[in-house]
Amino acid sequence: MAGMRVFYEDWQMECCGRPFAVGDEVAWPLVAVDPGERRDRYYGAEAWVENHGDRTRRTTGRVSAIELVRQEYVVHTDRRARARLDRALDPDAGSEGTVVLPSPYHWEAVPGAYALQTADNCPKWFDPDEPGPGPGPHRTHRTVGALITLEPTADGP
Repeated sequence: MAGMRVFYEDWQMECCGRPFAVGDEVAWPLVAVDPGERRDRYYGAEAWVENHGDRTRRTTGRVSAIELVRQEYVVHTDRRARARLDRALDPDAGSEGTVVLPSPYHWEAVPGAYALQTADNCPKWFDPDEPGPGPGPHRTHRTVGALITLEPTADGP
Protein backbone atom coordinates (compact mmCIF):
# COMPACT_ATOMS: atom_id res chain seq x y z
CA MET A 1 0.00 0.00 0.00
CA ALA A 2 1.27 3.49 -0.88
CA GLY A 3 2.15 5.86 1.94
CA MET A 4 -0.31 8.48 3.05
CA ARG A 5 0.67 12.01 4.03
CA VAL A 6 -0.37 13.02 7.56
CA PHE A 7 0.03 16.45 9.19
CA TYR A 8 0.82 16.52 12.93
CA GLU A 9 0.37 20.08 14.25
CA ASP A 10 2.89 21.43 16.75
CA TRP A 11 0.31 22.12 19.46
CA GLN A 12 -1.19 18.63 19.12
CA MET A 13 2.26 17.10 19.72
CA GLU A 14 3.17 19.49 22.54
CA CYS A 15 -0.13 18.91 24.34
CA CYS A 16 -0.86 15.21 24.06
CA GLY A 17 1.56 13.62 21.59
CA ARG A 18 4.46 11.23 21.98
CA PRO A 19 7.60 11.80 19.91
CA PHE A 20 8.30 9.25 17.19
CA ALA A 21 10.99 8.48 14.63
CA VAL A 22 11.29 7.12 11.11
CA GLY A 23 10.70 3.36 11.31
CA ASP A 24 8.41 3.53 14.36
CA GLU A 25 5.00 1.91 14.33
CA VAL A 26 2.34 4.37 15.51
CA ALA A 27 -1.42 4.36 16.12
CA TRP A 28 -3.03 7.79 15.71
CA PRO A 29 -6.59 9.13 15.66
CA LEU A 30 -6.72 10.63 12.15
CA VAL A 31 -9.20 12.95 10.50
CA ALA A 32 -9.40 12.95 6.70
CA VAL A 33 -8.84 16.36 5.13
CA ASP A 34 -12.14 17.59 3.70
CA PRO A 35 -11.70 17.98 -0.09
CA GLY A 36 -13.49 21.35 0.13
CA GLU A 37 -11.04 22.68 2.72
CA ARG A 38 -7.97 24.73 1.84
CA ARG A 39 -5.23 22.22 0.95
CA ASP A 40 -2.46 24.53 2.16
CA ARG A 41 -3.81 24.44 5.72
CA TYR A 42 -2.50 20.87 6.00
CA TYR A 43 0.46 21.29 3.62
CA GLY A 44 -0.85 18.74 1.09
CA ALA A 45 -1.64 16.04 3.67
CA GLU A 46 -4.53 13.61 3.22
CA ALA A 47 -5.25 13.47 6.96
CA TRP A 48 -4.26 15.14 10.22
CA VAL A 49 -3.76 13.91 13.78
CA GLU A 50 -6.54 14.88 16.22
CA ASN A 51 -5.65 14.01 19.82
CA HIS A 52 -8.71 15.74 21.30
CA GLY A 53 -11.60 13.95 19.62
CA ASP A 54 -12.64 10.31 19.35
CA ARG A 55 -9.48 8.40 20.20
CA THR A 56 -11.04 4.95 19.85
CA ARG A 57 -10.64 4.83 16.07
CA ARG A 58 -6.95 4.84 15.31
CA THR A 59 -4.95 4.28 12.16
CA THR A 60 -1.91 2.09 12.67
CA GLY A 61 1.11 2.34 10.43
CA ARG A 62 4.86 2.63 10.10
CA VAL A 63 6.49 6.05 9.75
CA SER A 64 8.58 6.06 6.57
CA ALA A 65 9.45 9.79 6.42
CA ILE A 66 9.23 12.93 8.56
CA GLU A 67 9.48 16.51 7.31
CA LEU A 68 9.26 19.47 9.68
CA VAL A 69 7.09 22.25 8.25
CA ARG A 70 8.61 25.76 8.50
CA GLN A 71 5.88 28.31 7.75
CA GLU A 72 6.72 31.91 6.86
CA TYR A 73 4.79 34.64 8.70
CA VAL A 74 4.44 38.38 8.60
CA VAL A 75 4.28 39.54 12.21
CA HIS A 76 2.69 42.86 13.09
CA THR A 77 3.56 44.43 16.44
CA ASP A 78 1.09 46.48 18.47
CA ARG A 79 3.49 49.07 19.88
CA ARG A 80 1.30 50.00 22.86
CA ALA A 81 0.82 46.35 23.84
CA ARG A 82 4.57 45.79 23.43
CA ALA A 83 5.32 48.77 25.71
CA ARG A 84 2.93 47.37 28.37
CA LEU A 85 4.68 43.99 28.09
CA ASP A 86 8.11 45.60 28.46
CA ARG A 87 6.95 47.44 31.60
CA ALA A 88 5.51 44.21 33.05
CA LEU A 89 8.77 42.36 32.38
CA ASP A 90 10.72 45.03 34.28
CA PRO A 91 8.50 45.74 37.31
CA ASP A 92 9.42 48.26 39.96
CA ALA A 93 9.81 47.33 43.62
CA GLY A 94 6.20 48.30 44.37
CA SER A 95 4.64 45.89 41.86
CA GLU A 96 2.49 43.10 43.22
CA GLY A 97 1.17 39.84 41.82
CA THR A 98 1.05 38.35 38.39
CA VAL A 99 0.26 40.45 35.35
CA VAL A 100 -1.47 38.74 32.41
CA LEU A 101 -1.25 40.62 29.13
CA PRO A 102 -2.23 39.75 25.57
CA SER A 103 0.50 39.12 23.03
CA PRO A 104 1.59 42.27 21.25
CA TYR A 105 2.04 40.24 18.05
CA HIS A 106 -0.39 39.36 15.29
CA TRP A 107 0.95 36.44 13.21
CA GLU A 108 -0.21 36.23 9.59
CA ALA A 109 0.77 33.11 7.62
CA VAL A 110 2.08 33.84 4.12
CA PRO A 111 0.04 31.52 1.85
CA GLY A 112 2.18 28.90 0.14
CA ALA A 113 5.39 30.18 1.79
CA TYR A 114 6.73 27.20 3.69
CA ALA A 115 9.71 24.87 3.57
CA LEU A 116 10.00 21.19 4.43
CA GLN A 117 13.03 20.04 6.42
CA THR A 118 13.79 16.31 6.45
CA ALA A 119 14.11 14.90 9.97
CA ASP A 120 14.81 11.51 11.57
CA ASN A 121 12.37 12.15 14.41
CA CYS A 122 9.57 14.46 15.48
CA PRO A 123 10.32 16.61 18.53
CA LYS A 124 7.98 16.91 21.49
CA TRP A 125 8.56 20.68 21.72
CA PHE A 126 8.84 23.13 18.84
CA ASP A 127 10.70 26.46 18.82
CA PRO A 128 8.57 29.33 20.16
CA ASP A 129 10.21 31.90 17.78
CA GLU A 130 9.46 35.39 19.07
CA PRO A 131 9.85 38.17 16.49
CA GLY A 132 11.57 40.63 18.85
CA PRO A 133 10.73 44.02 20.30
CA GLY A 134 11.43 46.20 17.24
CA PRO A 135 8.67 47.84 15.21
CA GLY A 136 7.08 45.64 12.59
CA PRO A 137 6.04 44.22 10.41
CA HIS A 138 8.65 41.46 10.53
CA ARG A 139 9.01 38.36 8.38
CA THR A 140 9.88 35.23 10.31
CA HIS A 141 9.57 31.46 10.13
CA ARG A 142 8.39 29.00 12.73
CA THR A 143 8.02 25.24 12.77
CA VAL A 144 4.28 24.54 12.80
CA GLY A 145 4.35 20.74 12.83
CA ALA A 146 5.46 17.69 10.91
CA LEU A 147 4.38 16.21 7.61
CA ILE A 148 4.66 12.44 7.91
CA THR A 149 4.58 9.69 5.33
CA LEU A 150 2.72 6.83 6.99
CA GLU A 151 2.55 3.30 5.59
CA PRO A 152 -0.81 2.16 7.02
CA THR A 153 -1.11 -1.38 8.36
CA ALA A 154 -4.83 -1.01 9.19
CA ASP A 155 -7.85 0.89 7.86
CA GLY A 156 -7.28 4.62 7.22
CA PRO A 157 -9.34 7.56 8.44
